[in-house]
Amino acid sequence: MTSQKVRSSALTGYVELTQSLGSDPDLFMRAVGIDPTALAIPNTWLPAERVDELLERTAEATSCMDFAVRMADGRGVSILGAVGLAAREEPDVRSAIALILRHMRVHNEAIQIRLVELNGLASLRIEPAAGMTLGRQSIELVVASLARILSAFLPDGWRPLSTCFVHDAPATLDVHHRAFGTGIAYERDFNGFVLYSSDLDSVNPLSDPMFQPYARQYLDLLAPPEDASAVGRVREMIEALLPGGKCTAARIARSLGMDRRTLHRHLSQAGENYSSVVDSVRADLARRYVTRGNRNLTDIAGELGFSDLSAFSRWFRRQFGMSPTAWAARERELGTRSPGDPPAR
Repeated sequence: MTSQKVRSSALTGYVELTQSLGSDPDLFMRAVGIDPTALAIPNTWLPAERVDELLERTAEATSCMDFAVRMADGRGVSILGAVGLAAREEPDVRSAIALILRHMRVHNEAIQIRLVELNGLASLRIEPAAGMTLGRQSIELVVASLARILSAFLPDGWRPLSTCFVHDAPATLDVHHRAFGTGIAYERDFNGFVLYSSDLDSVNPLSDPMFQPYARQYLDLLAPPEDASAVGRVREMIEALLPGGKCTAARIARSLGMDRRTLHRHLSQAGENYSSVVDSVRADLARRYVTRGNRNLTDIAGELGFSDLSAFSRWFRRQFGMSPTAWAARERELGTRSPGDPPAR
């Protein structure tokens, strides 16, 4: 299987920070199989597992458990290269973040970032890509860098409402507090941070409307989406915006740089309409969430953009011919039955 890659710009600041701690960065890089000269070549691809090992080894050898958070200090949108160039020209913060999430694989193939909105709050959740396991330094580097990038679009002094990590807390939190503020929680169920949804609706002060089309064209030339079809791009946006009920055709059209009529035309050419794509995305997510059985149905209803549990239950029954509870019970039975057992009646 092909190894996941990450751009060499992810290690921006690594050499200087390691030297400041009294260690030789070349020794650490060579020990994990990274050629130190690769950092001198912009946007070189590096194996993600080697970068992850490098950060963990360096933090341990230098007794600096906040190593990655220090590395992220001073980063901005430019750290994302072409993705950052295009994002800074989006009209509002939500569109900028949506573009970054949609094209993150251009910069880092080892992570996935989801935007979840509910009850006026938004969370950006960072997860390793399928097949990847990432240490605390890699996770903290991504979270801290993303917080720094987001702060470039928002007023001076902005900090997340809360920053969450799955791993446990380090011995000291001074560096983390400077980066994220005091609202840091460890041993939680996701890595990322929480902010007000209204922050995402802020006008992007970095944007130049005249330059936006050229920035998007430049990004698409360098790295077209894996699914460049209109339906594929709309599905990605719907999945990101469903939680909290803010998923509308108008919002998605704006985020994709078109009006509603153009969006409708593209979907019609593919034999779809906005409602059919929403139902398809919801059905895929509903099957996944209900089958897993690790969250209650009220939470699932919210994640899929329904106003309440009853609305979700009615929709689910129309789609699947049974209630969510019956579906979950059937899946559990199928999972425990041996291959030779007769089918359930």
